[in-house]
Amino acid sequence: MQNPVLVEVTRGEIVESRHRGMAVVVDGDGAVVMSLGEVDAPVFPRSAVKSMQALPLVESGAADRYGFGNKELALACSSHSGEPGHMQLAGDMAGRAGLGEPDFECGCHWSSEQKVLIAQARAGDKPNQLGNNCSGKHAGFLCLACHAGVDHHGYVGYDHFVQASVRDVMSDLTGTALGHDNCGTDGCSIPTYAAPLKNIAHGFARMASGVGLGPERAKAAERLMAACMAEPWHVAGTGRACTTLMQIAPGRIFAKTGAEGVFCATVPEMGYGIALKCEDGSTRGAEAMIGAVLAKLFADDQDLSARLGDWSRKTLKNWNGIEVGTIRPVGELA
Repeated sequence: MQNPVLVEVTRGEIVESRHRGMAVVVDGDGAVVMSLGEVDAPVFPRSAVKSMQALPLVESGAADRYGFGNKELALACSSHSGEPGHMQLAGDMAGRAGLGEPDFECGCHWSSEQKVLIAQARAGDKPNQLGNNCSGKHAGFLCLACHAGVDHHGYVGYDHFVQASVRDVMSDLTGTALGHDNCGTDGCSIPTYAAPLKNIAHGFARMASGVGLGPERAKAAERLMAACMAEPWHVAGTGRACTTLMQIAPGRIFAKTGAEGVFCATVPEMGYGIALKCEDGSTRGAEAMIGAVLAKLFADDQDLSARLGDWSRKTLKNWNGIEVGTIRPVGELA
């Protein structure tokens, strides 16, 4: 089966590029609400599943021990832009467990927010691990290890208590056996696991609806998603897709991107989980896809559906500000 073309990029009136993909919407019971492409194919969800990876932080009591509120929990689920507020909060989170930037094991990179990057370069700064887009998640990992009384060194390793805890949670949520056979290494050095796209969507539907979850896990899942929806800037950053989608419909959409064209989301009021992948790994394709899927799900709310649909279509301009084309959902997402 070939994945369908779901996004086109035009130049003038001519289609210049096409993005194929797969997308699936599932309810808490596992029933498929929408399905496009090879949704049973395994994909690496990458950073789109950070809210799943943060569940042990809440379930263990570590989040409460260190006084984490919505901002801290949102950052623990984030792929942030490395803006000053993100970096400061990640350092503060680890500091509550008596740790600091040298204890992180995610690696260093510059801010992805252009204005911040320019300011860093002008100031002669050097990137540090707090600026890594995954530093919020790693702050949570460090706090989990300290709360559990285990050595935090090597916490990114497959066999470490932290990663074993994450693996158990994700396996339970997705109903997928996770191990060395479907494991890769993520950009921030932790294990990442390939699972069928439909199973990933079902995991998010279970988090959104609580179906099939024990009371503590259901409560923790609801708390994490509520924190992200309450503090969307801490999930991504200025002008970012995740932040914007949650701002368009406050409290009604949870959305999280992942590398290589992955996007996951939930619609809590419907109990739906969404997972999609732009086949070629394109961010622009994945963003158009998630906006279009959400617009269809909110069809009964015409105003919200229109705003999501408009967001999913982008006008392309050149450096002189001249309109040169569009990015648009097509086919069953049109």
